[in-house]
Amino acid sequence: MHLPKNIIAGNWKMNKNYSEGIALIKEIIANNTSETEEYEIIINVPFIHLKEAVDLSKEYKHIAIGAQDCHTESSGAFTGNISAEMIQSCGAKYVIIGHSERRMYHQEDATVLNKKIKQALKNQLKVIFCIGEPLEEREADKQNAYIQKQLEETILQLNKEELKNIIIAYEPIWAIGTGKTASSMQAQNMHAFIRTLFAEKYDTSTANSLSILYGGSCNPNNAKELFSQEDINGGLIGGASLKSDDFQAIIKSF
Repeated sequence: MHLPKNIIAGNWKMNKNYSEGIALIKEIIANNTSETEEYEIIINVPFIHLKEAVDLSKEYKHIAIGAQDCHTESSGAFTGNISAEMIQSCGAKYVIIGHSERRMYHQEDATVLNKKIKQALKNQLKVIFCIGEPLEEREADKQNAYIQKQLEETILQLNKEELKNIIIAYEPIWAIGTGKTASSMQAQNMHAFIRTLFAEKYDTSTANSLSILYGGSCNPNNAKELFSQEDINGGLIGGASLKSDDFQAIIKSF
């Protein structure tokens, strides 16, 4: 059976100017020069850092660089936007799609997200696809239905070959940047539910090979317990990925 890959992905969001970002990339690489097959490190940086981050990390197979978004179209009159082809041309291998902040602040719905997924896959980018419920859905015990709808409208429409290039990141909206974290049991239950959806749509083997990450105030203090859960294959790390010591401590949680 093909097991899911363990992954630690950092999401810098809109942080770090050019020199700060390059300095952080160098620190992360310096702390992780030893090759390992236990996990992959993915650093999702602002567009200004993409090319140099790729160049600095290219000799390390266990470190990859990703972008935080791409546009729905391949090219055109879309001032200020970046296409999946542009990202791929820098040597980046991943792109985050569907983050709750994009959904919220840029009104990205399933139609938009599906176009972005299509562009990413067309340009040989692997997708870290974010899903997660708001607090009111969790408090009403409707989180499973909410997550199922998010997946049915997007990723569950892909074929098995396309799915090989997808990583799911479960990030409960109520835990992003709030300091609140889903308990290890809450996170495990949701990850197991997500895996069940893929088993039902495809097959058990496909579901079991899918990497599902947890995100939402994951830090050095809670990472080890979260990552020890059966269906949690790592994390999509926000604030803690901006400090090399914290990020390194989370990496070592495996």
